[in-house]
Amino acid sequence: KGYIIMKNMFFNSVLVAFVLLVASCSKQPEAKVDVMSFNIRLDHVADSLNNWKYRKDAAAQMITYYAPDVVGMQEVLKNQLDDLKNRLPQYTALGVGRADGKEKGEYCSLFYKTDRFDLVKSGNFGLSETPDSIGIKGWDAACERIVTWAVLKDKVSGKELAAFNTHFDHIGKVARRESAVLLLAKIREIASDLPVVITGDFNGTVDSDPISVLTEGGMQNTYFASDVVYGPAWSFHDFGRIPVEERQLIDFIFVNGQVVANKFRVIADKPDNGYLSDHAPILANLTIR
Repeated sequence: KGYIIMKNMFFNSVLVAFVLLVASCSKQPEAKVDVMSFNIRLDHVADSLNNWKYRKDAAAQMITYYAPDVVGMQEVLKNQLDDLKNRLPQYTALGVGRADGKEKGEYCSLFYKTDRFDLVKSGNFGLSETPDSIGIKGWDAACERIVTWAVLKDKVSGKELAAFNTHFDHIGKVARRESAVLLLAKIREIASDLPVVITGDFNGTVDSDPISVLTEGGMQNTYFASDVVYGPAWSFHDFGRIPVEERQLIDFIFVNGQVVANKFRVIADKPDNGYLSDHAPILANLTIR
C-alpha cells in the first residue's frame, strides 16, 4: 500500500512538473508598446523665439523622458532630422523628404528603439493618384504628402508590428479623404494580417471625413478605444496662440483589431522658456495581440 501511495505521489509530481513546463514554454512574453505621434513644427525663421533652435533640446529631452518605443514625427526637415538623430542615439530613424523622395522637403520620420526591434522591411509612398512617385501633389492638395512605414519585429516576443506615419494636407478636403482611402489600401497591401499602428497629423477633427474613412475601414482611434485617457482634448495650439476653448485634436494614433489600446495621453508639457512645438505630442500604450 505504501509503495502504491509513493508511486502515485511520484506520478502526480511528474505530471504537475510536465504541466508547468508546457505552460511556461507556451506562454509568450507580452508585447506592450508605447507609441508617440509628434508634429515637431518645421524649422521656420518666421517663428522667432519659437524657432527650432530654441526648441530642439527640449523636444529631444521630452522624447527621452517618455521613452516611446516608436515615434512618428511630422514636419521634419533634414537639419531637424540630423539634430534629433544626434540627440536620440537610442533610436533608428527612417524616412525621406516629401519633395523629392530623398532629402528635400518635410519628412514623416519614423523613429524606433534600436535595442527593442529588428527592422523587417520599410518604405515610403506618396499620397496622390500615383503613390509610387514621391514629390507629386495629389488631388486638391496644397503640398506634396507622403507616408513612411516599417514592419518591426520585437526582439523578445518575436511579434511583428506594422507602423505607418503620415501628415495629411491642410488645405485639400478631397486630398484628405482620398489620402485616408489610399492609406487603408496600402496597409492591406503591405501589412496583410499584421498588427498595425498609424500615427499622424490628419488636419481633421475626430468627426471629419478622413477620420471617418479610417474608422469605417476597421481602424480604432486610440483616443476613444483606450481604457485610460488623460490630458487635454486638443493637440494643436499654435504656440499657445489659440484660446484653450477653441483648440482641437487633429493628431491621432490608430490601431487595427490585432492591437489593444490601453492608455492614451495628450502631453501638454511646456518648458519654462517656450514650447516643444505648435502641436502637443500624443502617446498611446498598446498591447500587441
